[in-house]
Amino acid sequence: MNLKQLTTSNKTIKPNFKSGFIAVVGRPNVGKSTLINELIEQKLSITSHRPQTTRHRIHAIDTTDDYQMVFVDTPGIHIGNSKAINSYMNRAASSTIADVDIILWLTEVGKWTKEDSRVLEHIRQVKVPVILCINKIDKLKSAQEVLPFLDKVSQKYQPTDLFPLSVFKKKDICALRELVFQYLPKQALIFDANYITDRSEKFIITEFIREKLMRHLEDELPYDLTVEIEQFEQDGNLQRISACIFVDKASQKNIVIGNKGDMLKLIGTEARKSIEGFLDRKVFLKLWVKVKQGWADDKRALVLLGYD
Repeated sequence: MNLKQLTTSNKTIKPNFKSGFIAVVGRPNVGKSTLINELIEQKLSITSHRPQTTRHRIHAIDTTDDYQMVFVDTPGIHIGNSKAINSYMNRAASSTIADVDIILWLTEVGKWTKEDSRVLEHIRQVKVPVILCINKIDKLKSAQEVLPFLDKVSQKYQPTDLFPLSVFKKKDICALRELVFQYLPKQALIFDANYITDRSEKFIITEFIREKLMRHLEDELPYDLTVEIEQFEQDGNLQRISACIFVDKASQKNIVIGNKGDMLKLIGTEARKSIEGFLDRKVFLKLWVKVKQGWADDKRALVLLGYD
């Protein structure tokens, strides 16, 4: 599959065609990226069990003859800006909320945290339809068990609509897509009908590599990592990719490489398979690790590494 670059078009497929931006917001690690992948029926946003896996705002585009839904995957709004990268992620999330047509606010049934309250502070400032999506209802013994959580949230805020769901149930995803369609404005295409994202292939590939790092490395190390593509060349049906993994400390470099290079080899193998499935061609992937001390708290370094 070949990604295409951002563009716009004024061509309307049908007279009553609808399109719009839909921000998916919520606290870190509540399942926003998973929900978007299910809504567009393909893997685009990376996922892991760790909070703050998503660092960038990503547009995931779903187009049919009747609509174009541009889902905006955002970093989770979290408390505290201890480093420049934390400030960047909070700004990316909050600025998205202020500039969309619909908000899907994802929460987890039975669980309300201070970070959920922080998300609510941002949502209260907008005047677009807000659909409160309550995830993981499949864990409940009966549908009635969701009512106490609904009552608790309704005392804090009255959303435009409520939608309990399990993100891995296709019928729930189809029903949610139909609900979003009701609130979409009537307007022409925003992006070309063939596009699935506004991000480049290189960006998505760095995310796939970072996903494997997030999944295999323990403790706080994944938060001190970032990835940069240094070579991206196609040779016939072979894609040659070289990527550098930046760490914050010299001691972290050895952890990423692993004993006799085992960890880096594992990460490279899994990332290559994901990239091959995404690009639909063979991939030669070369990874190496460099120390870039303080990159996560250096605004200039963040810009150079794509956090802009």
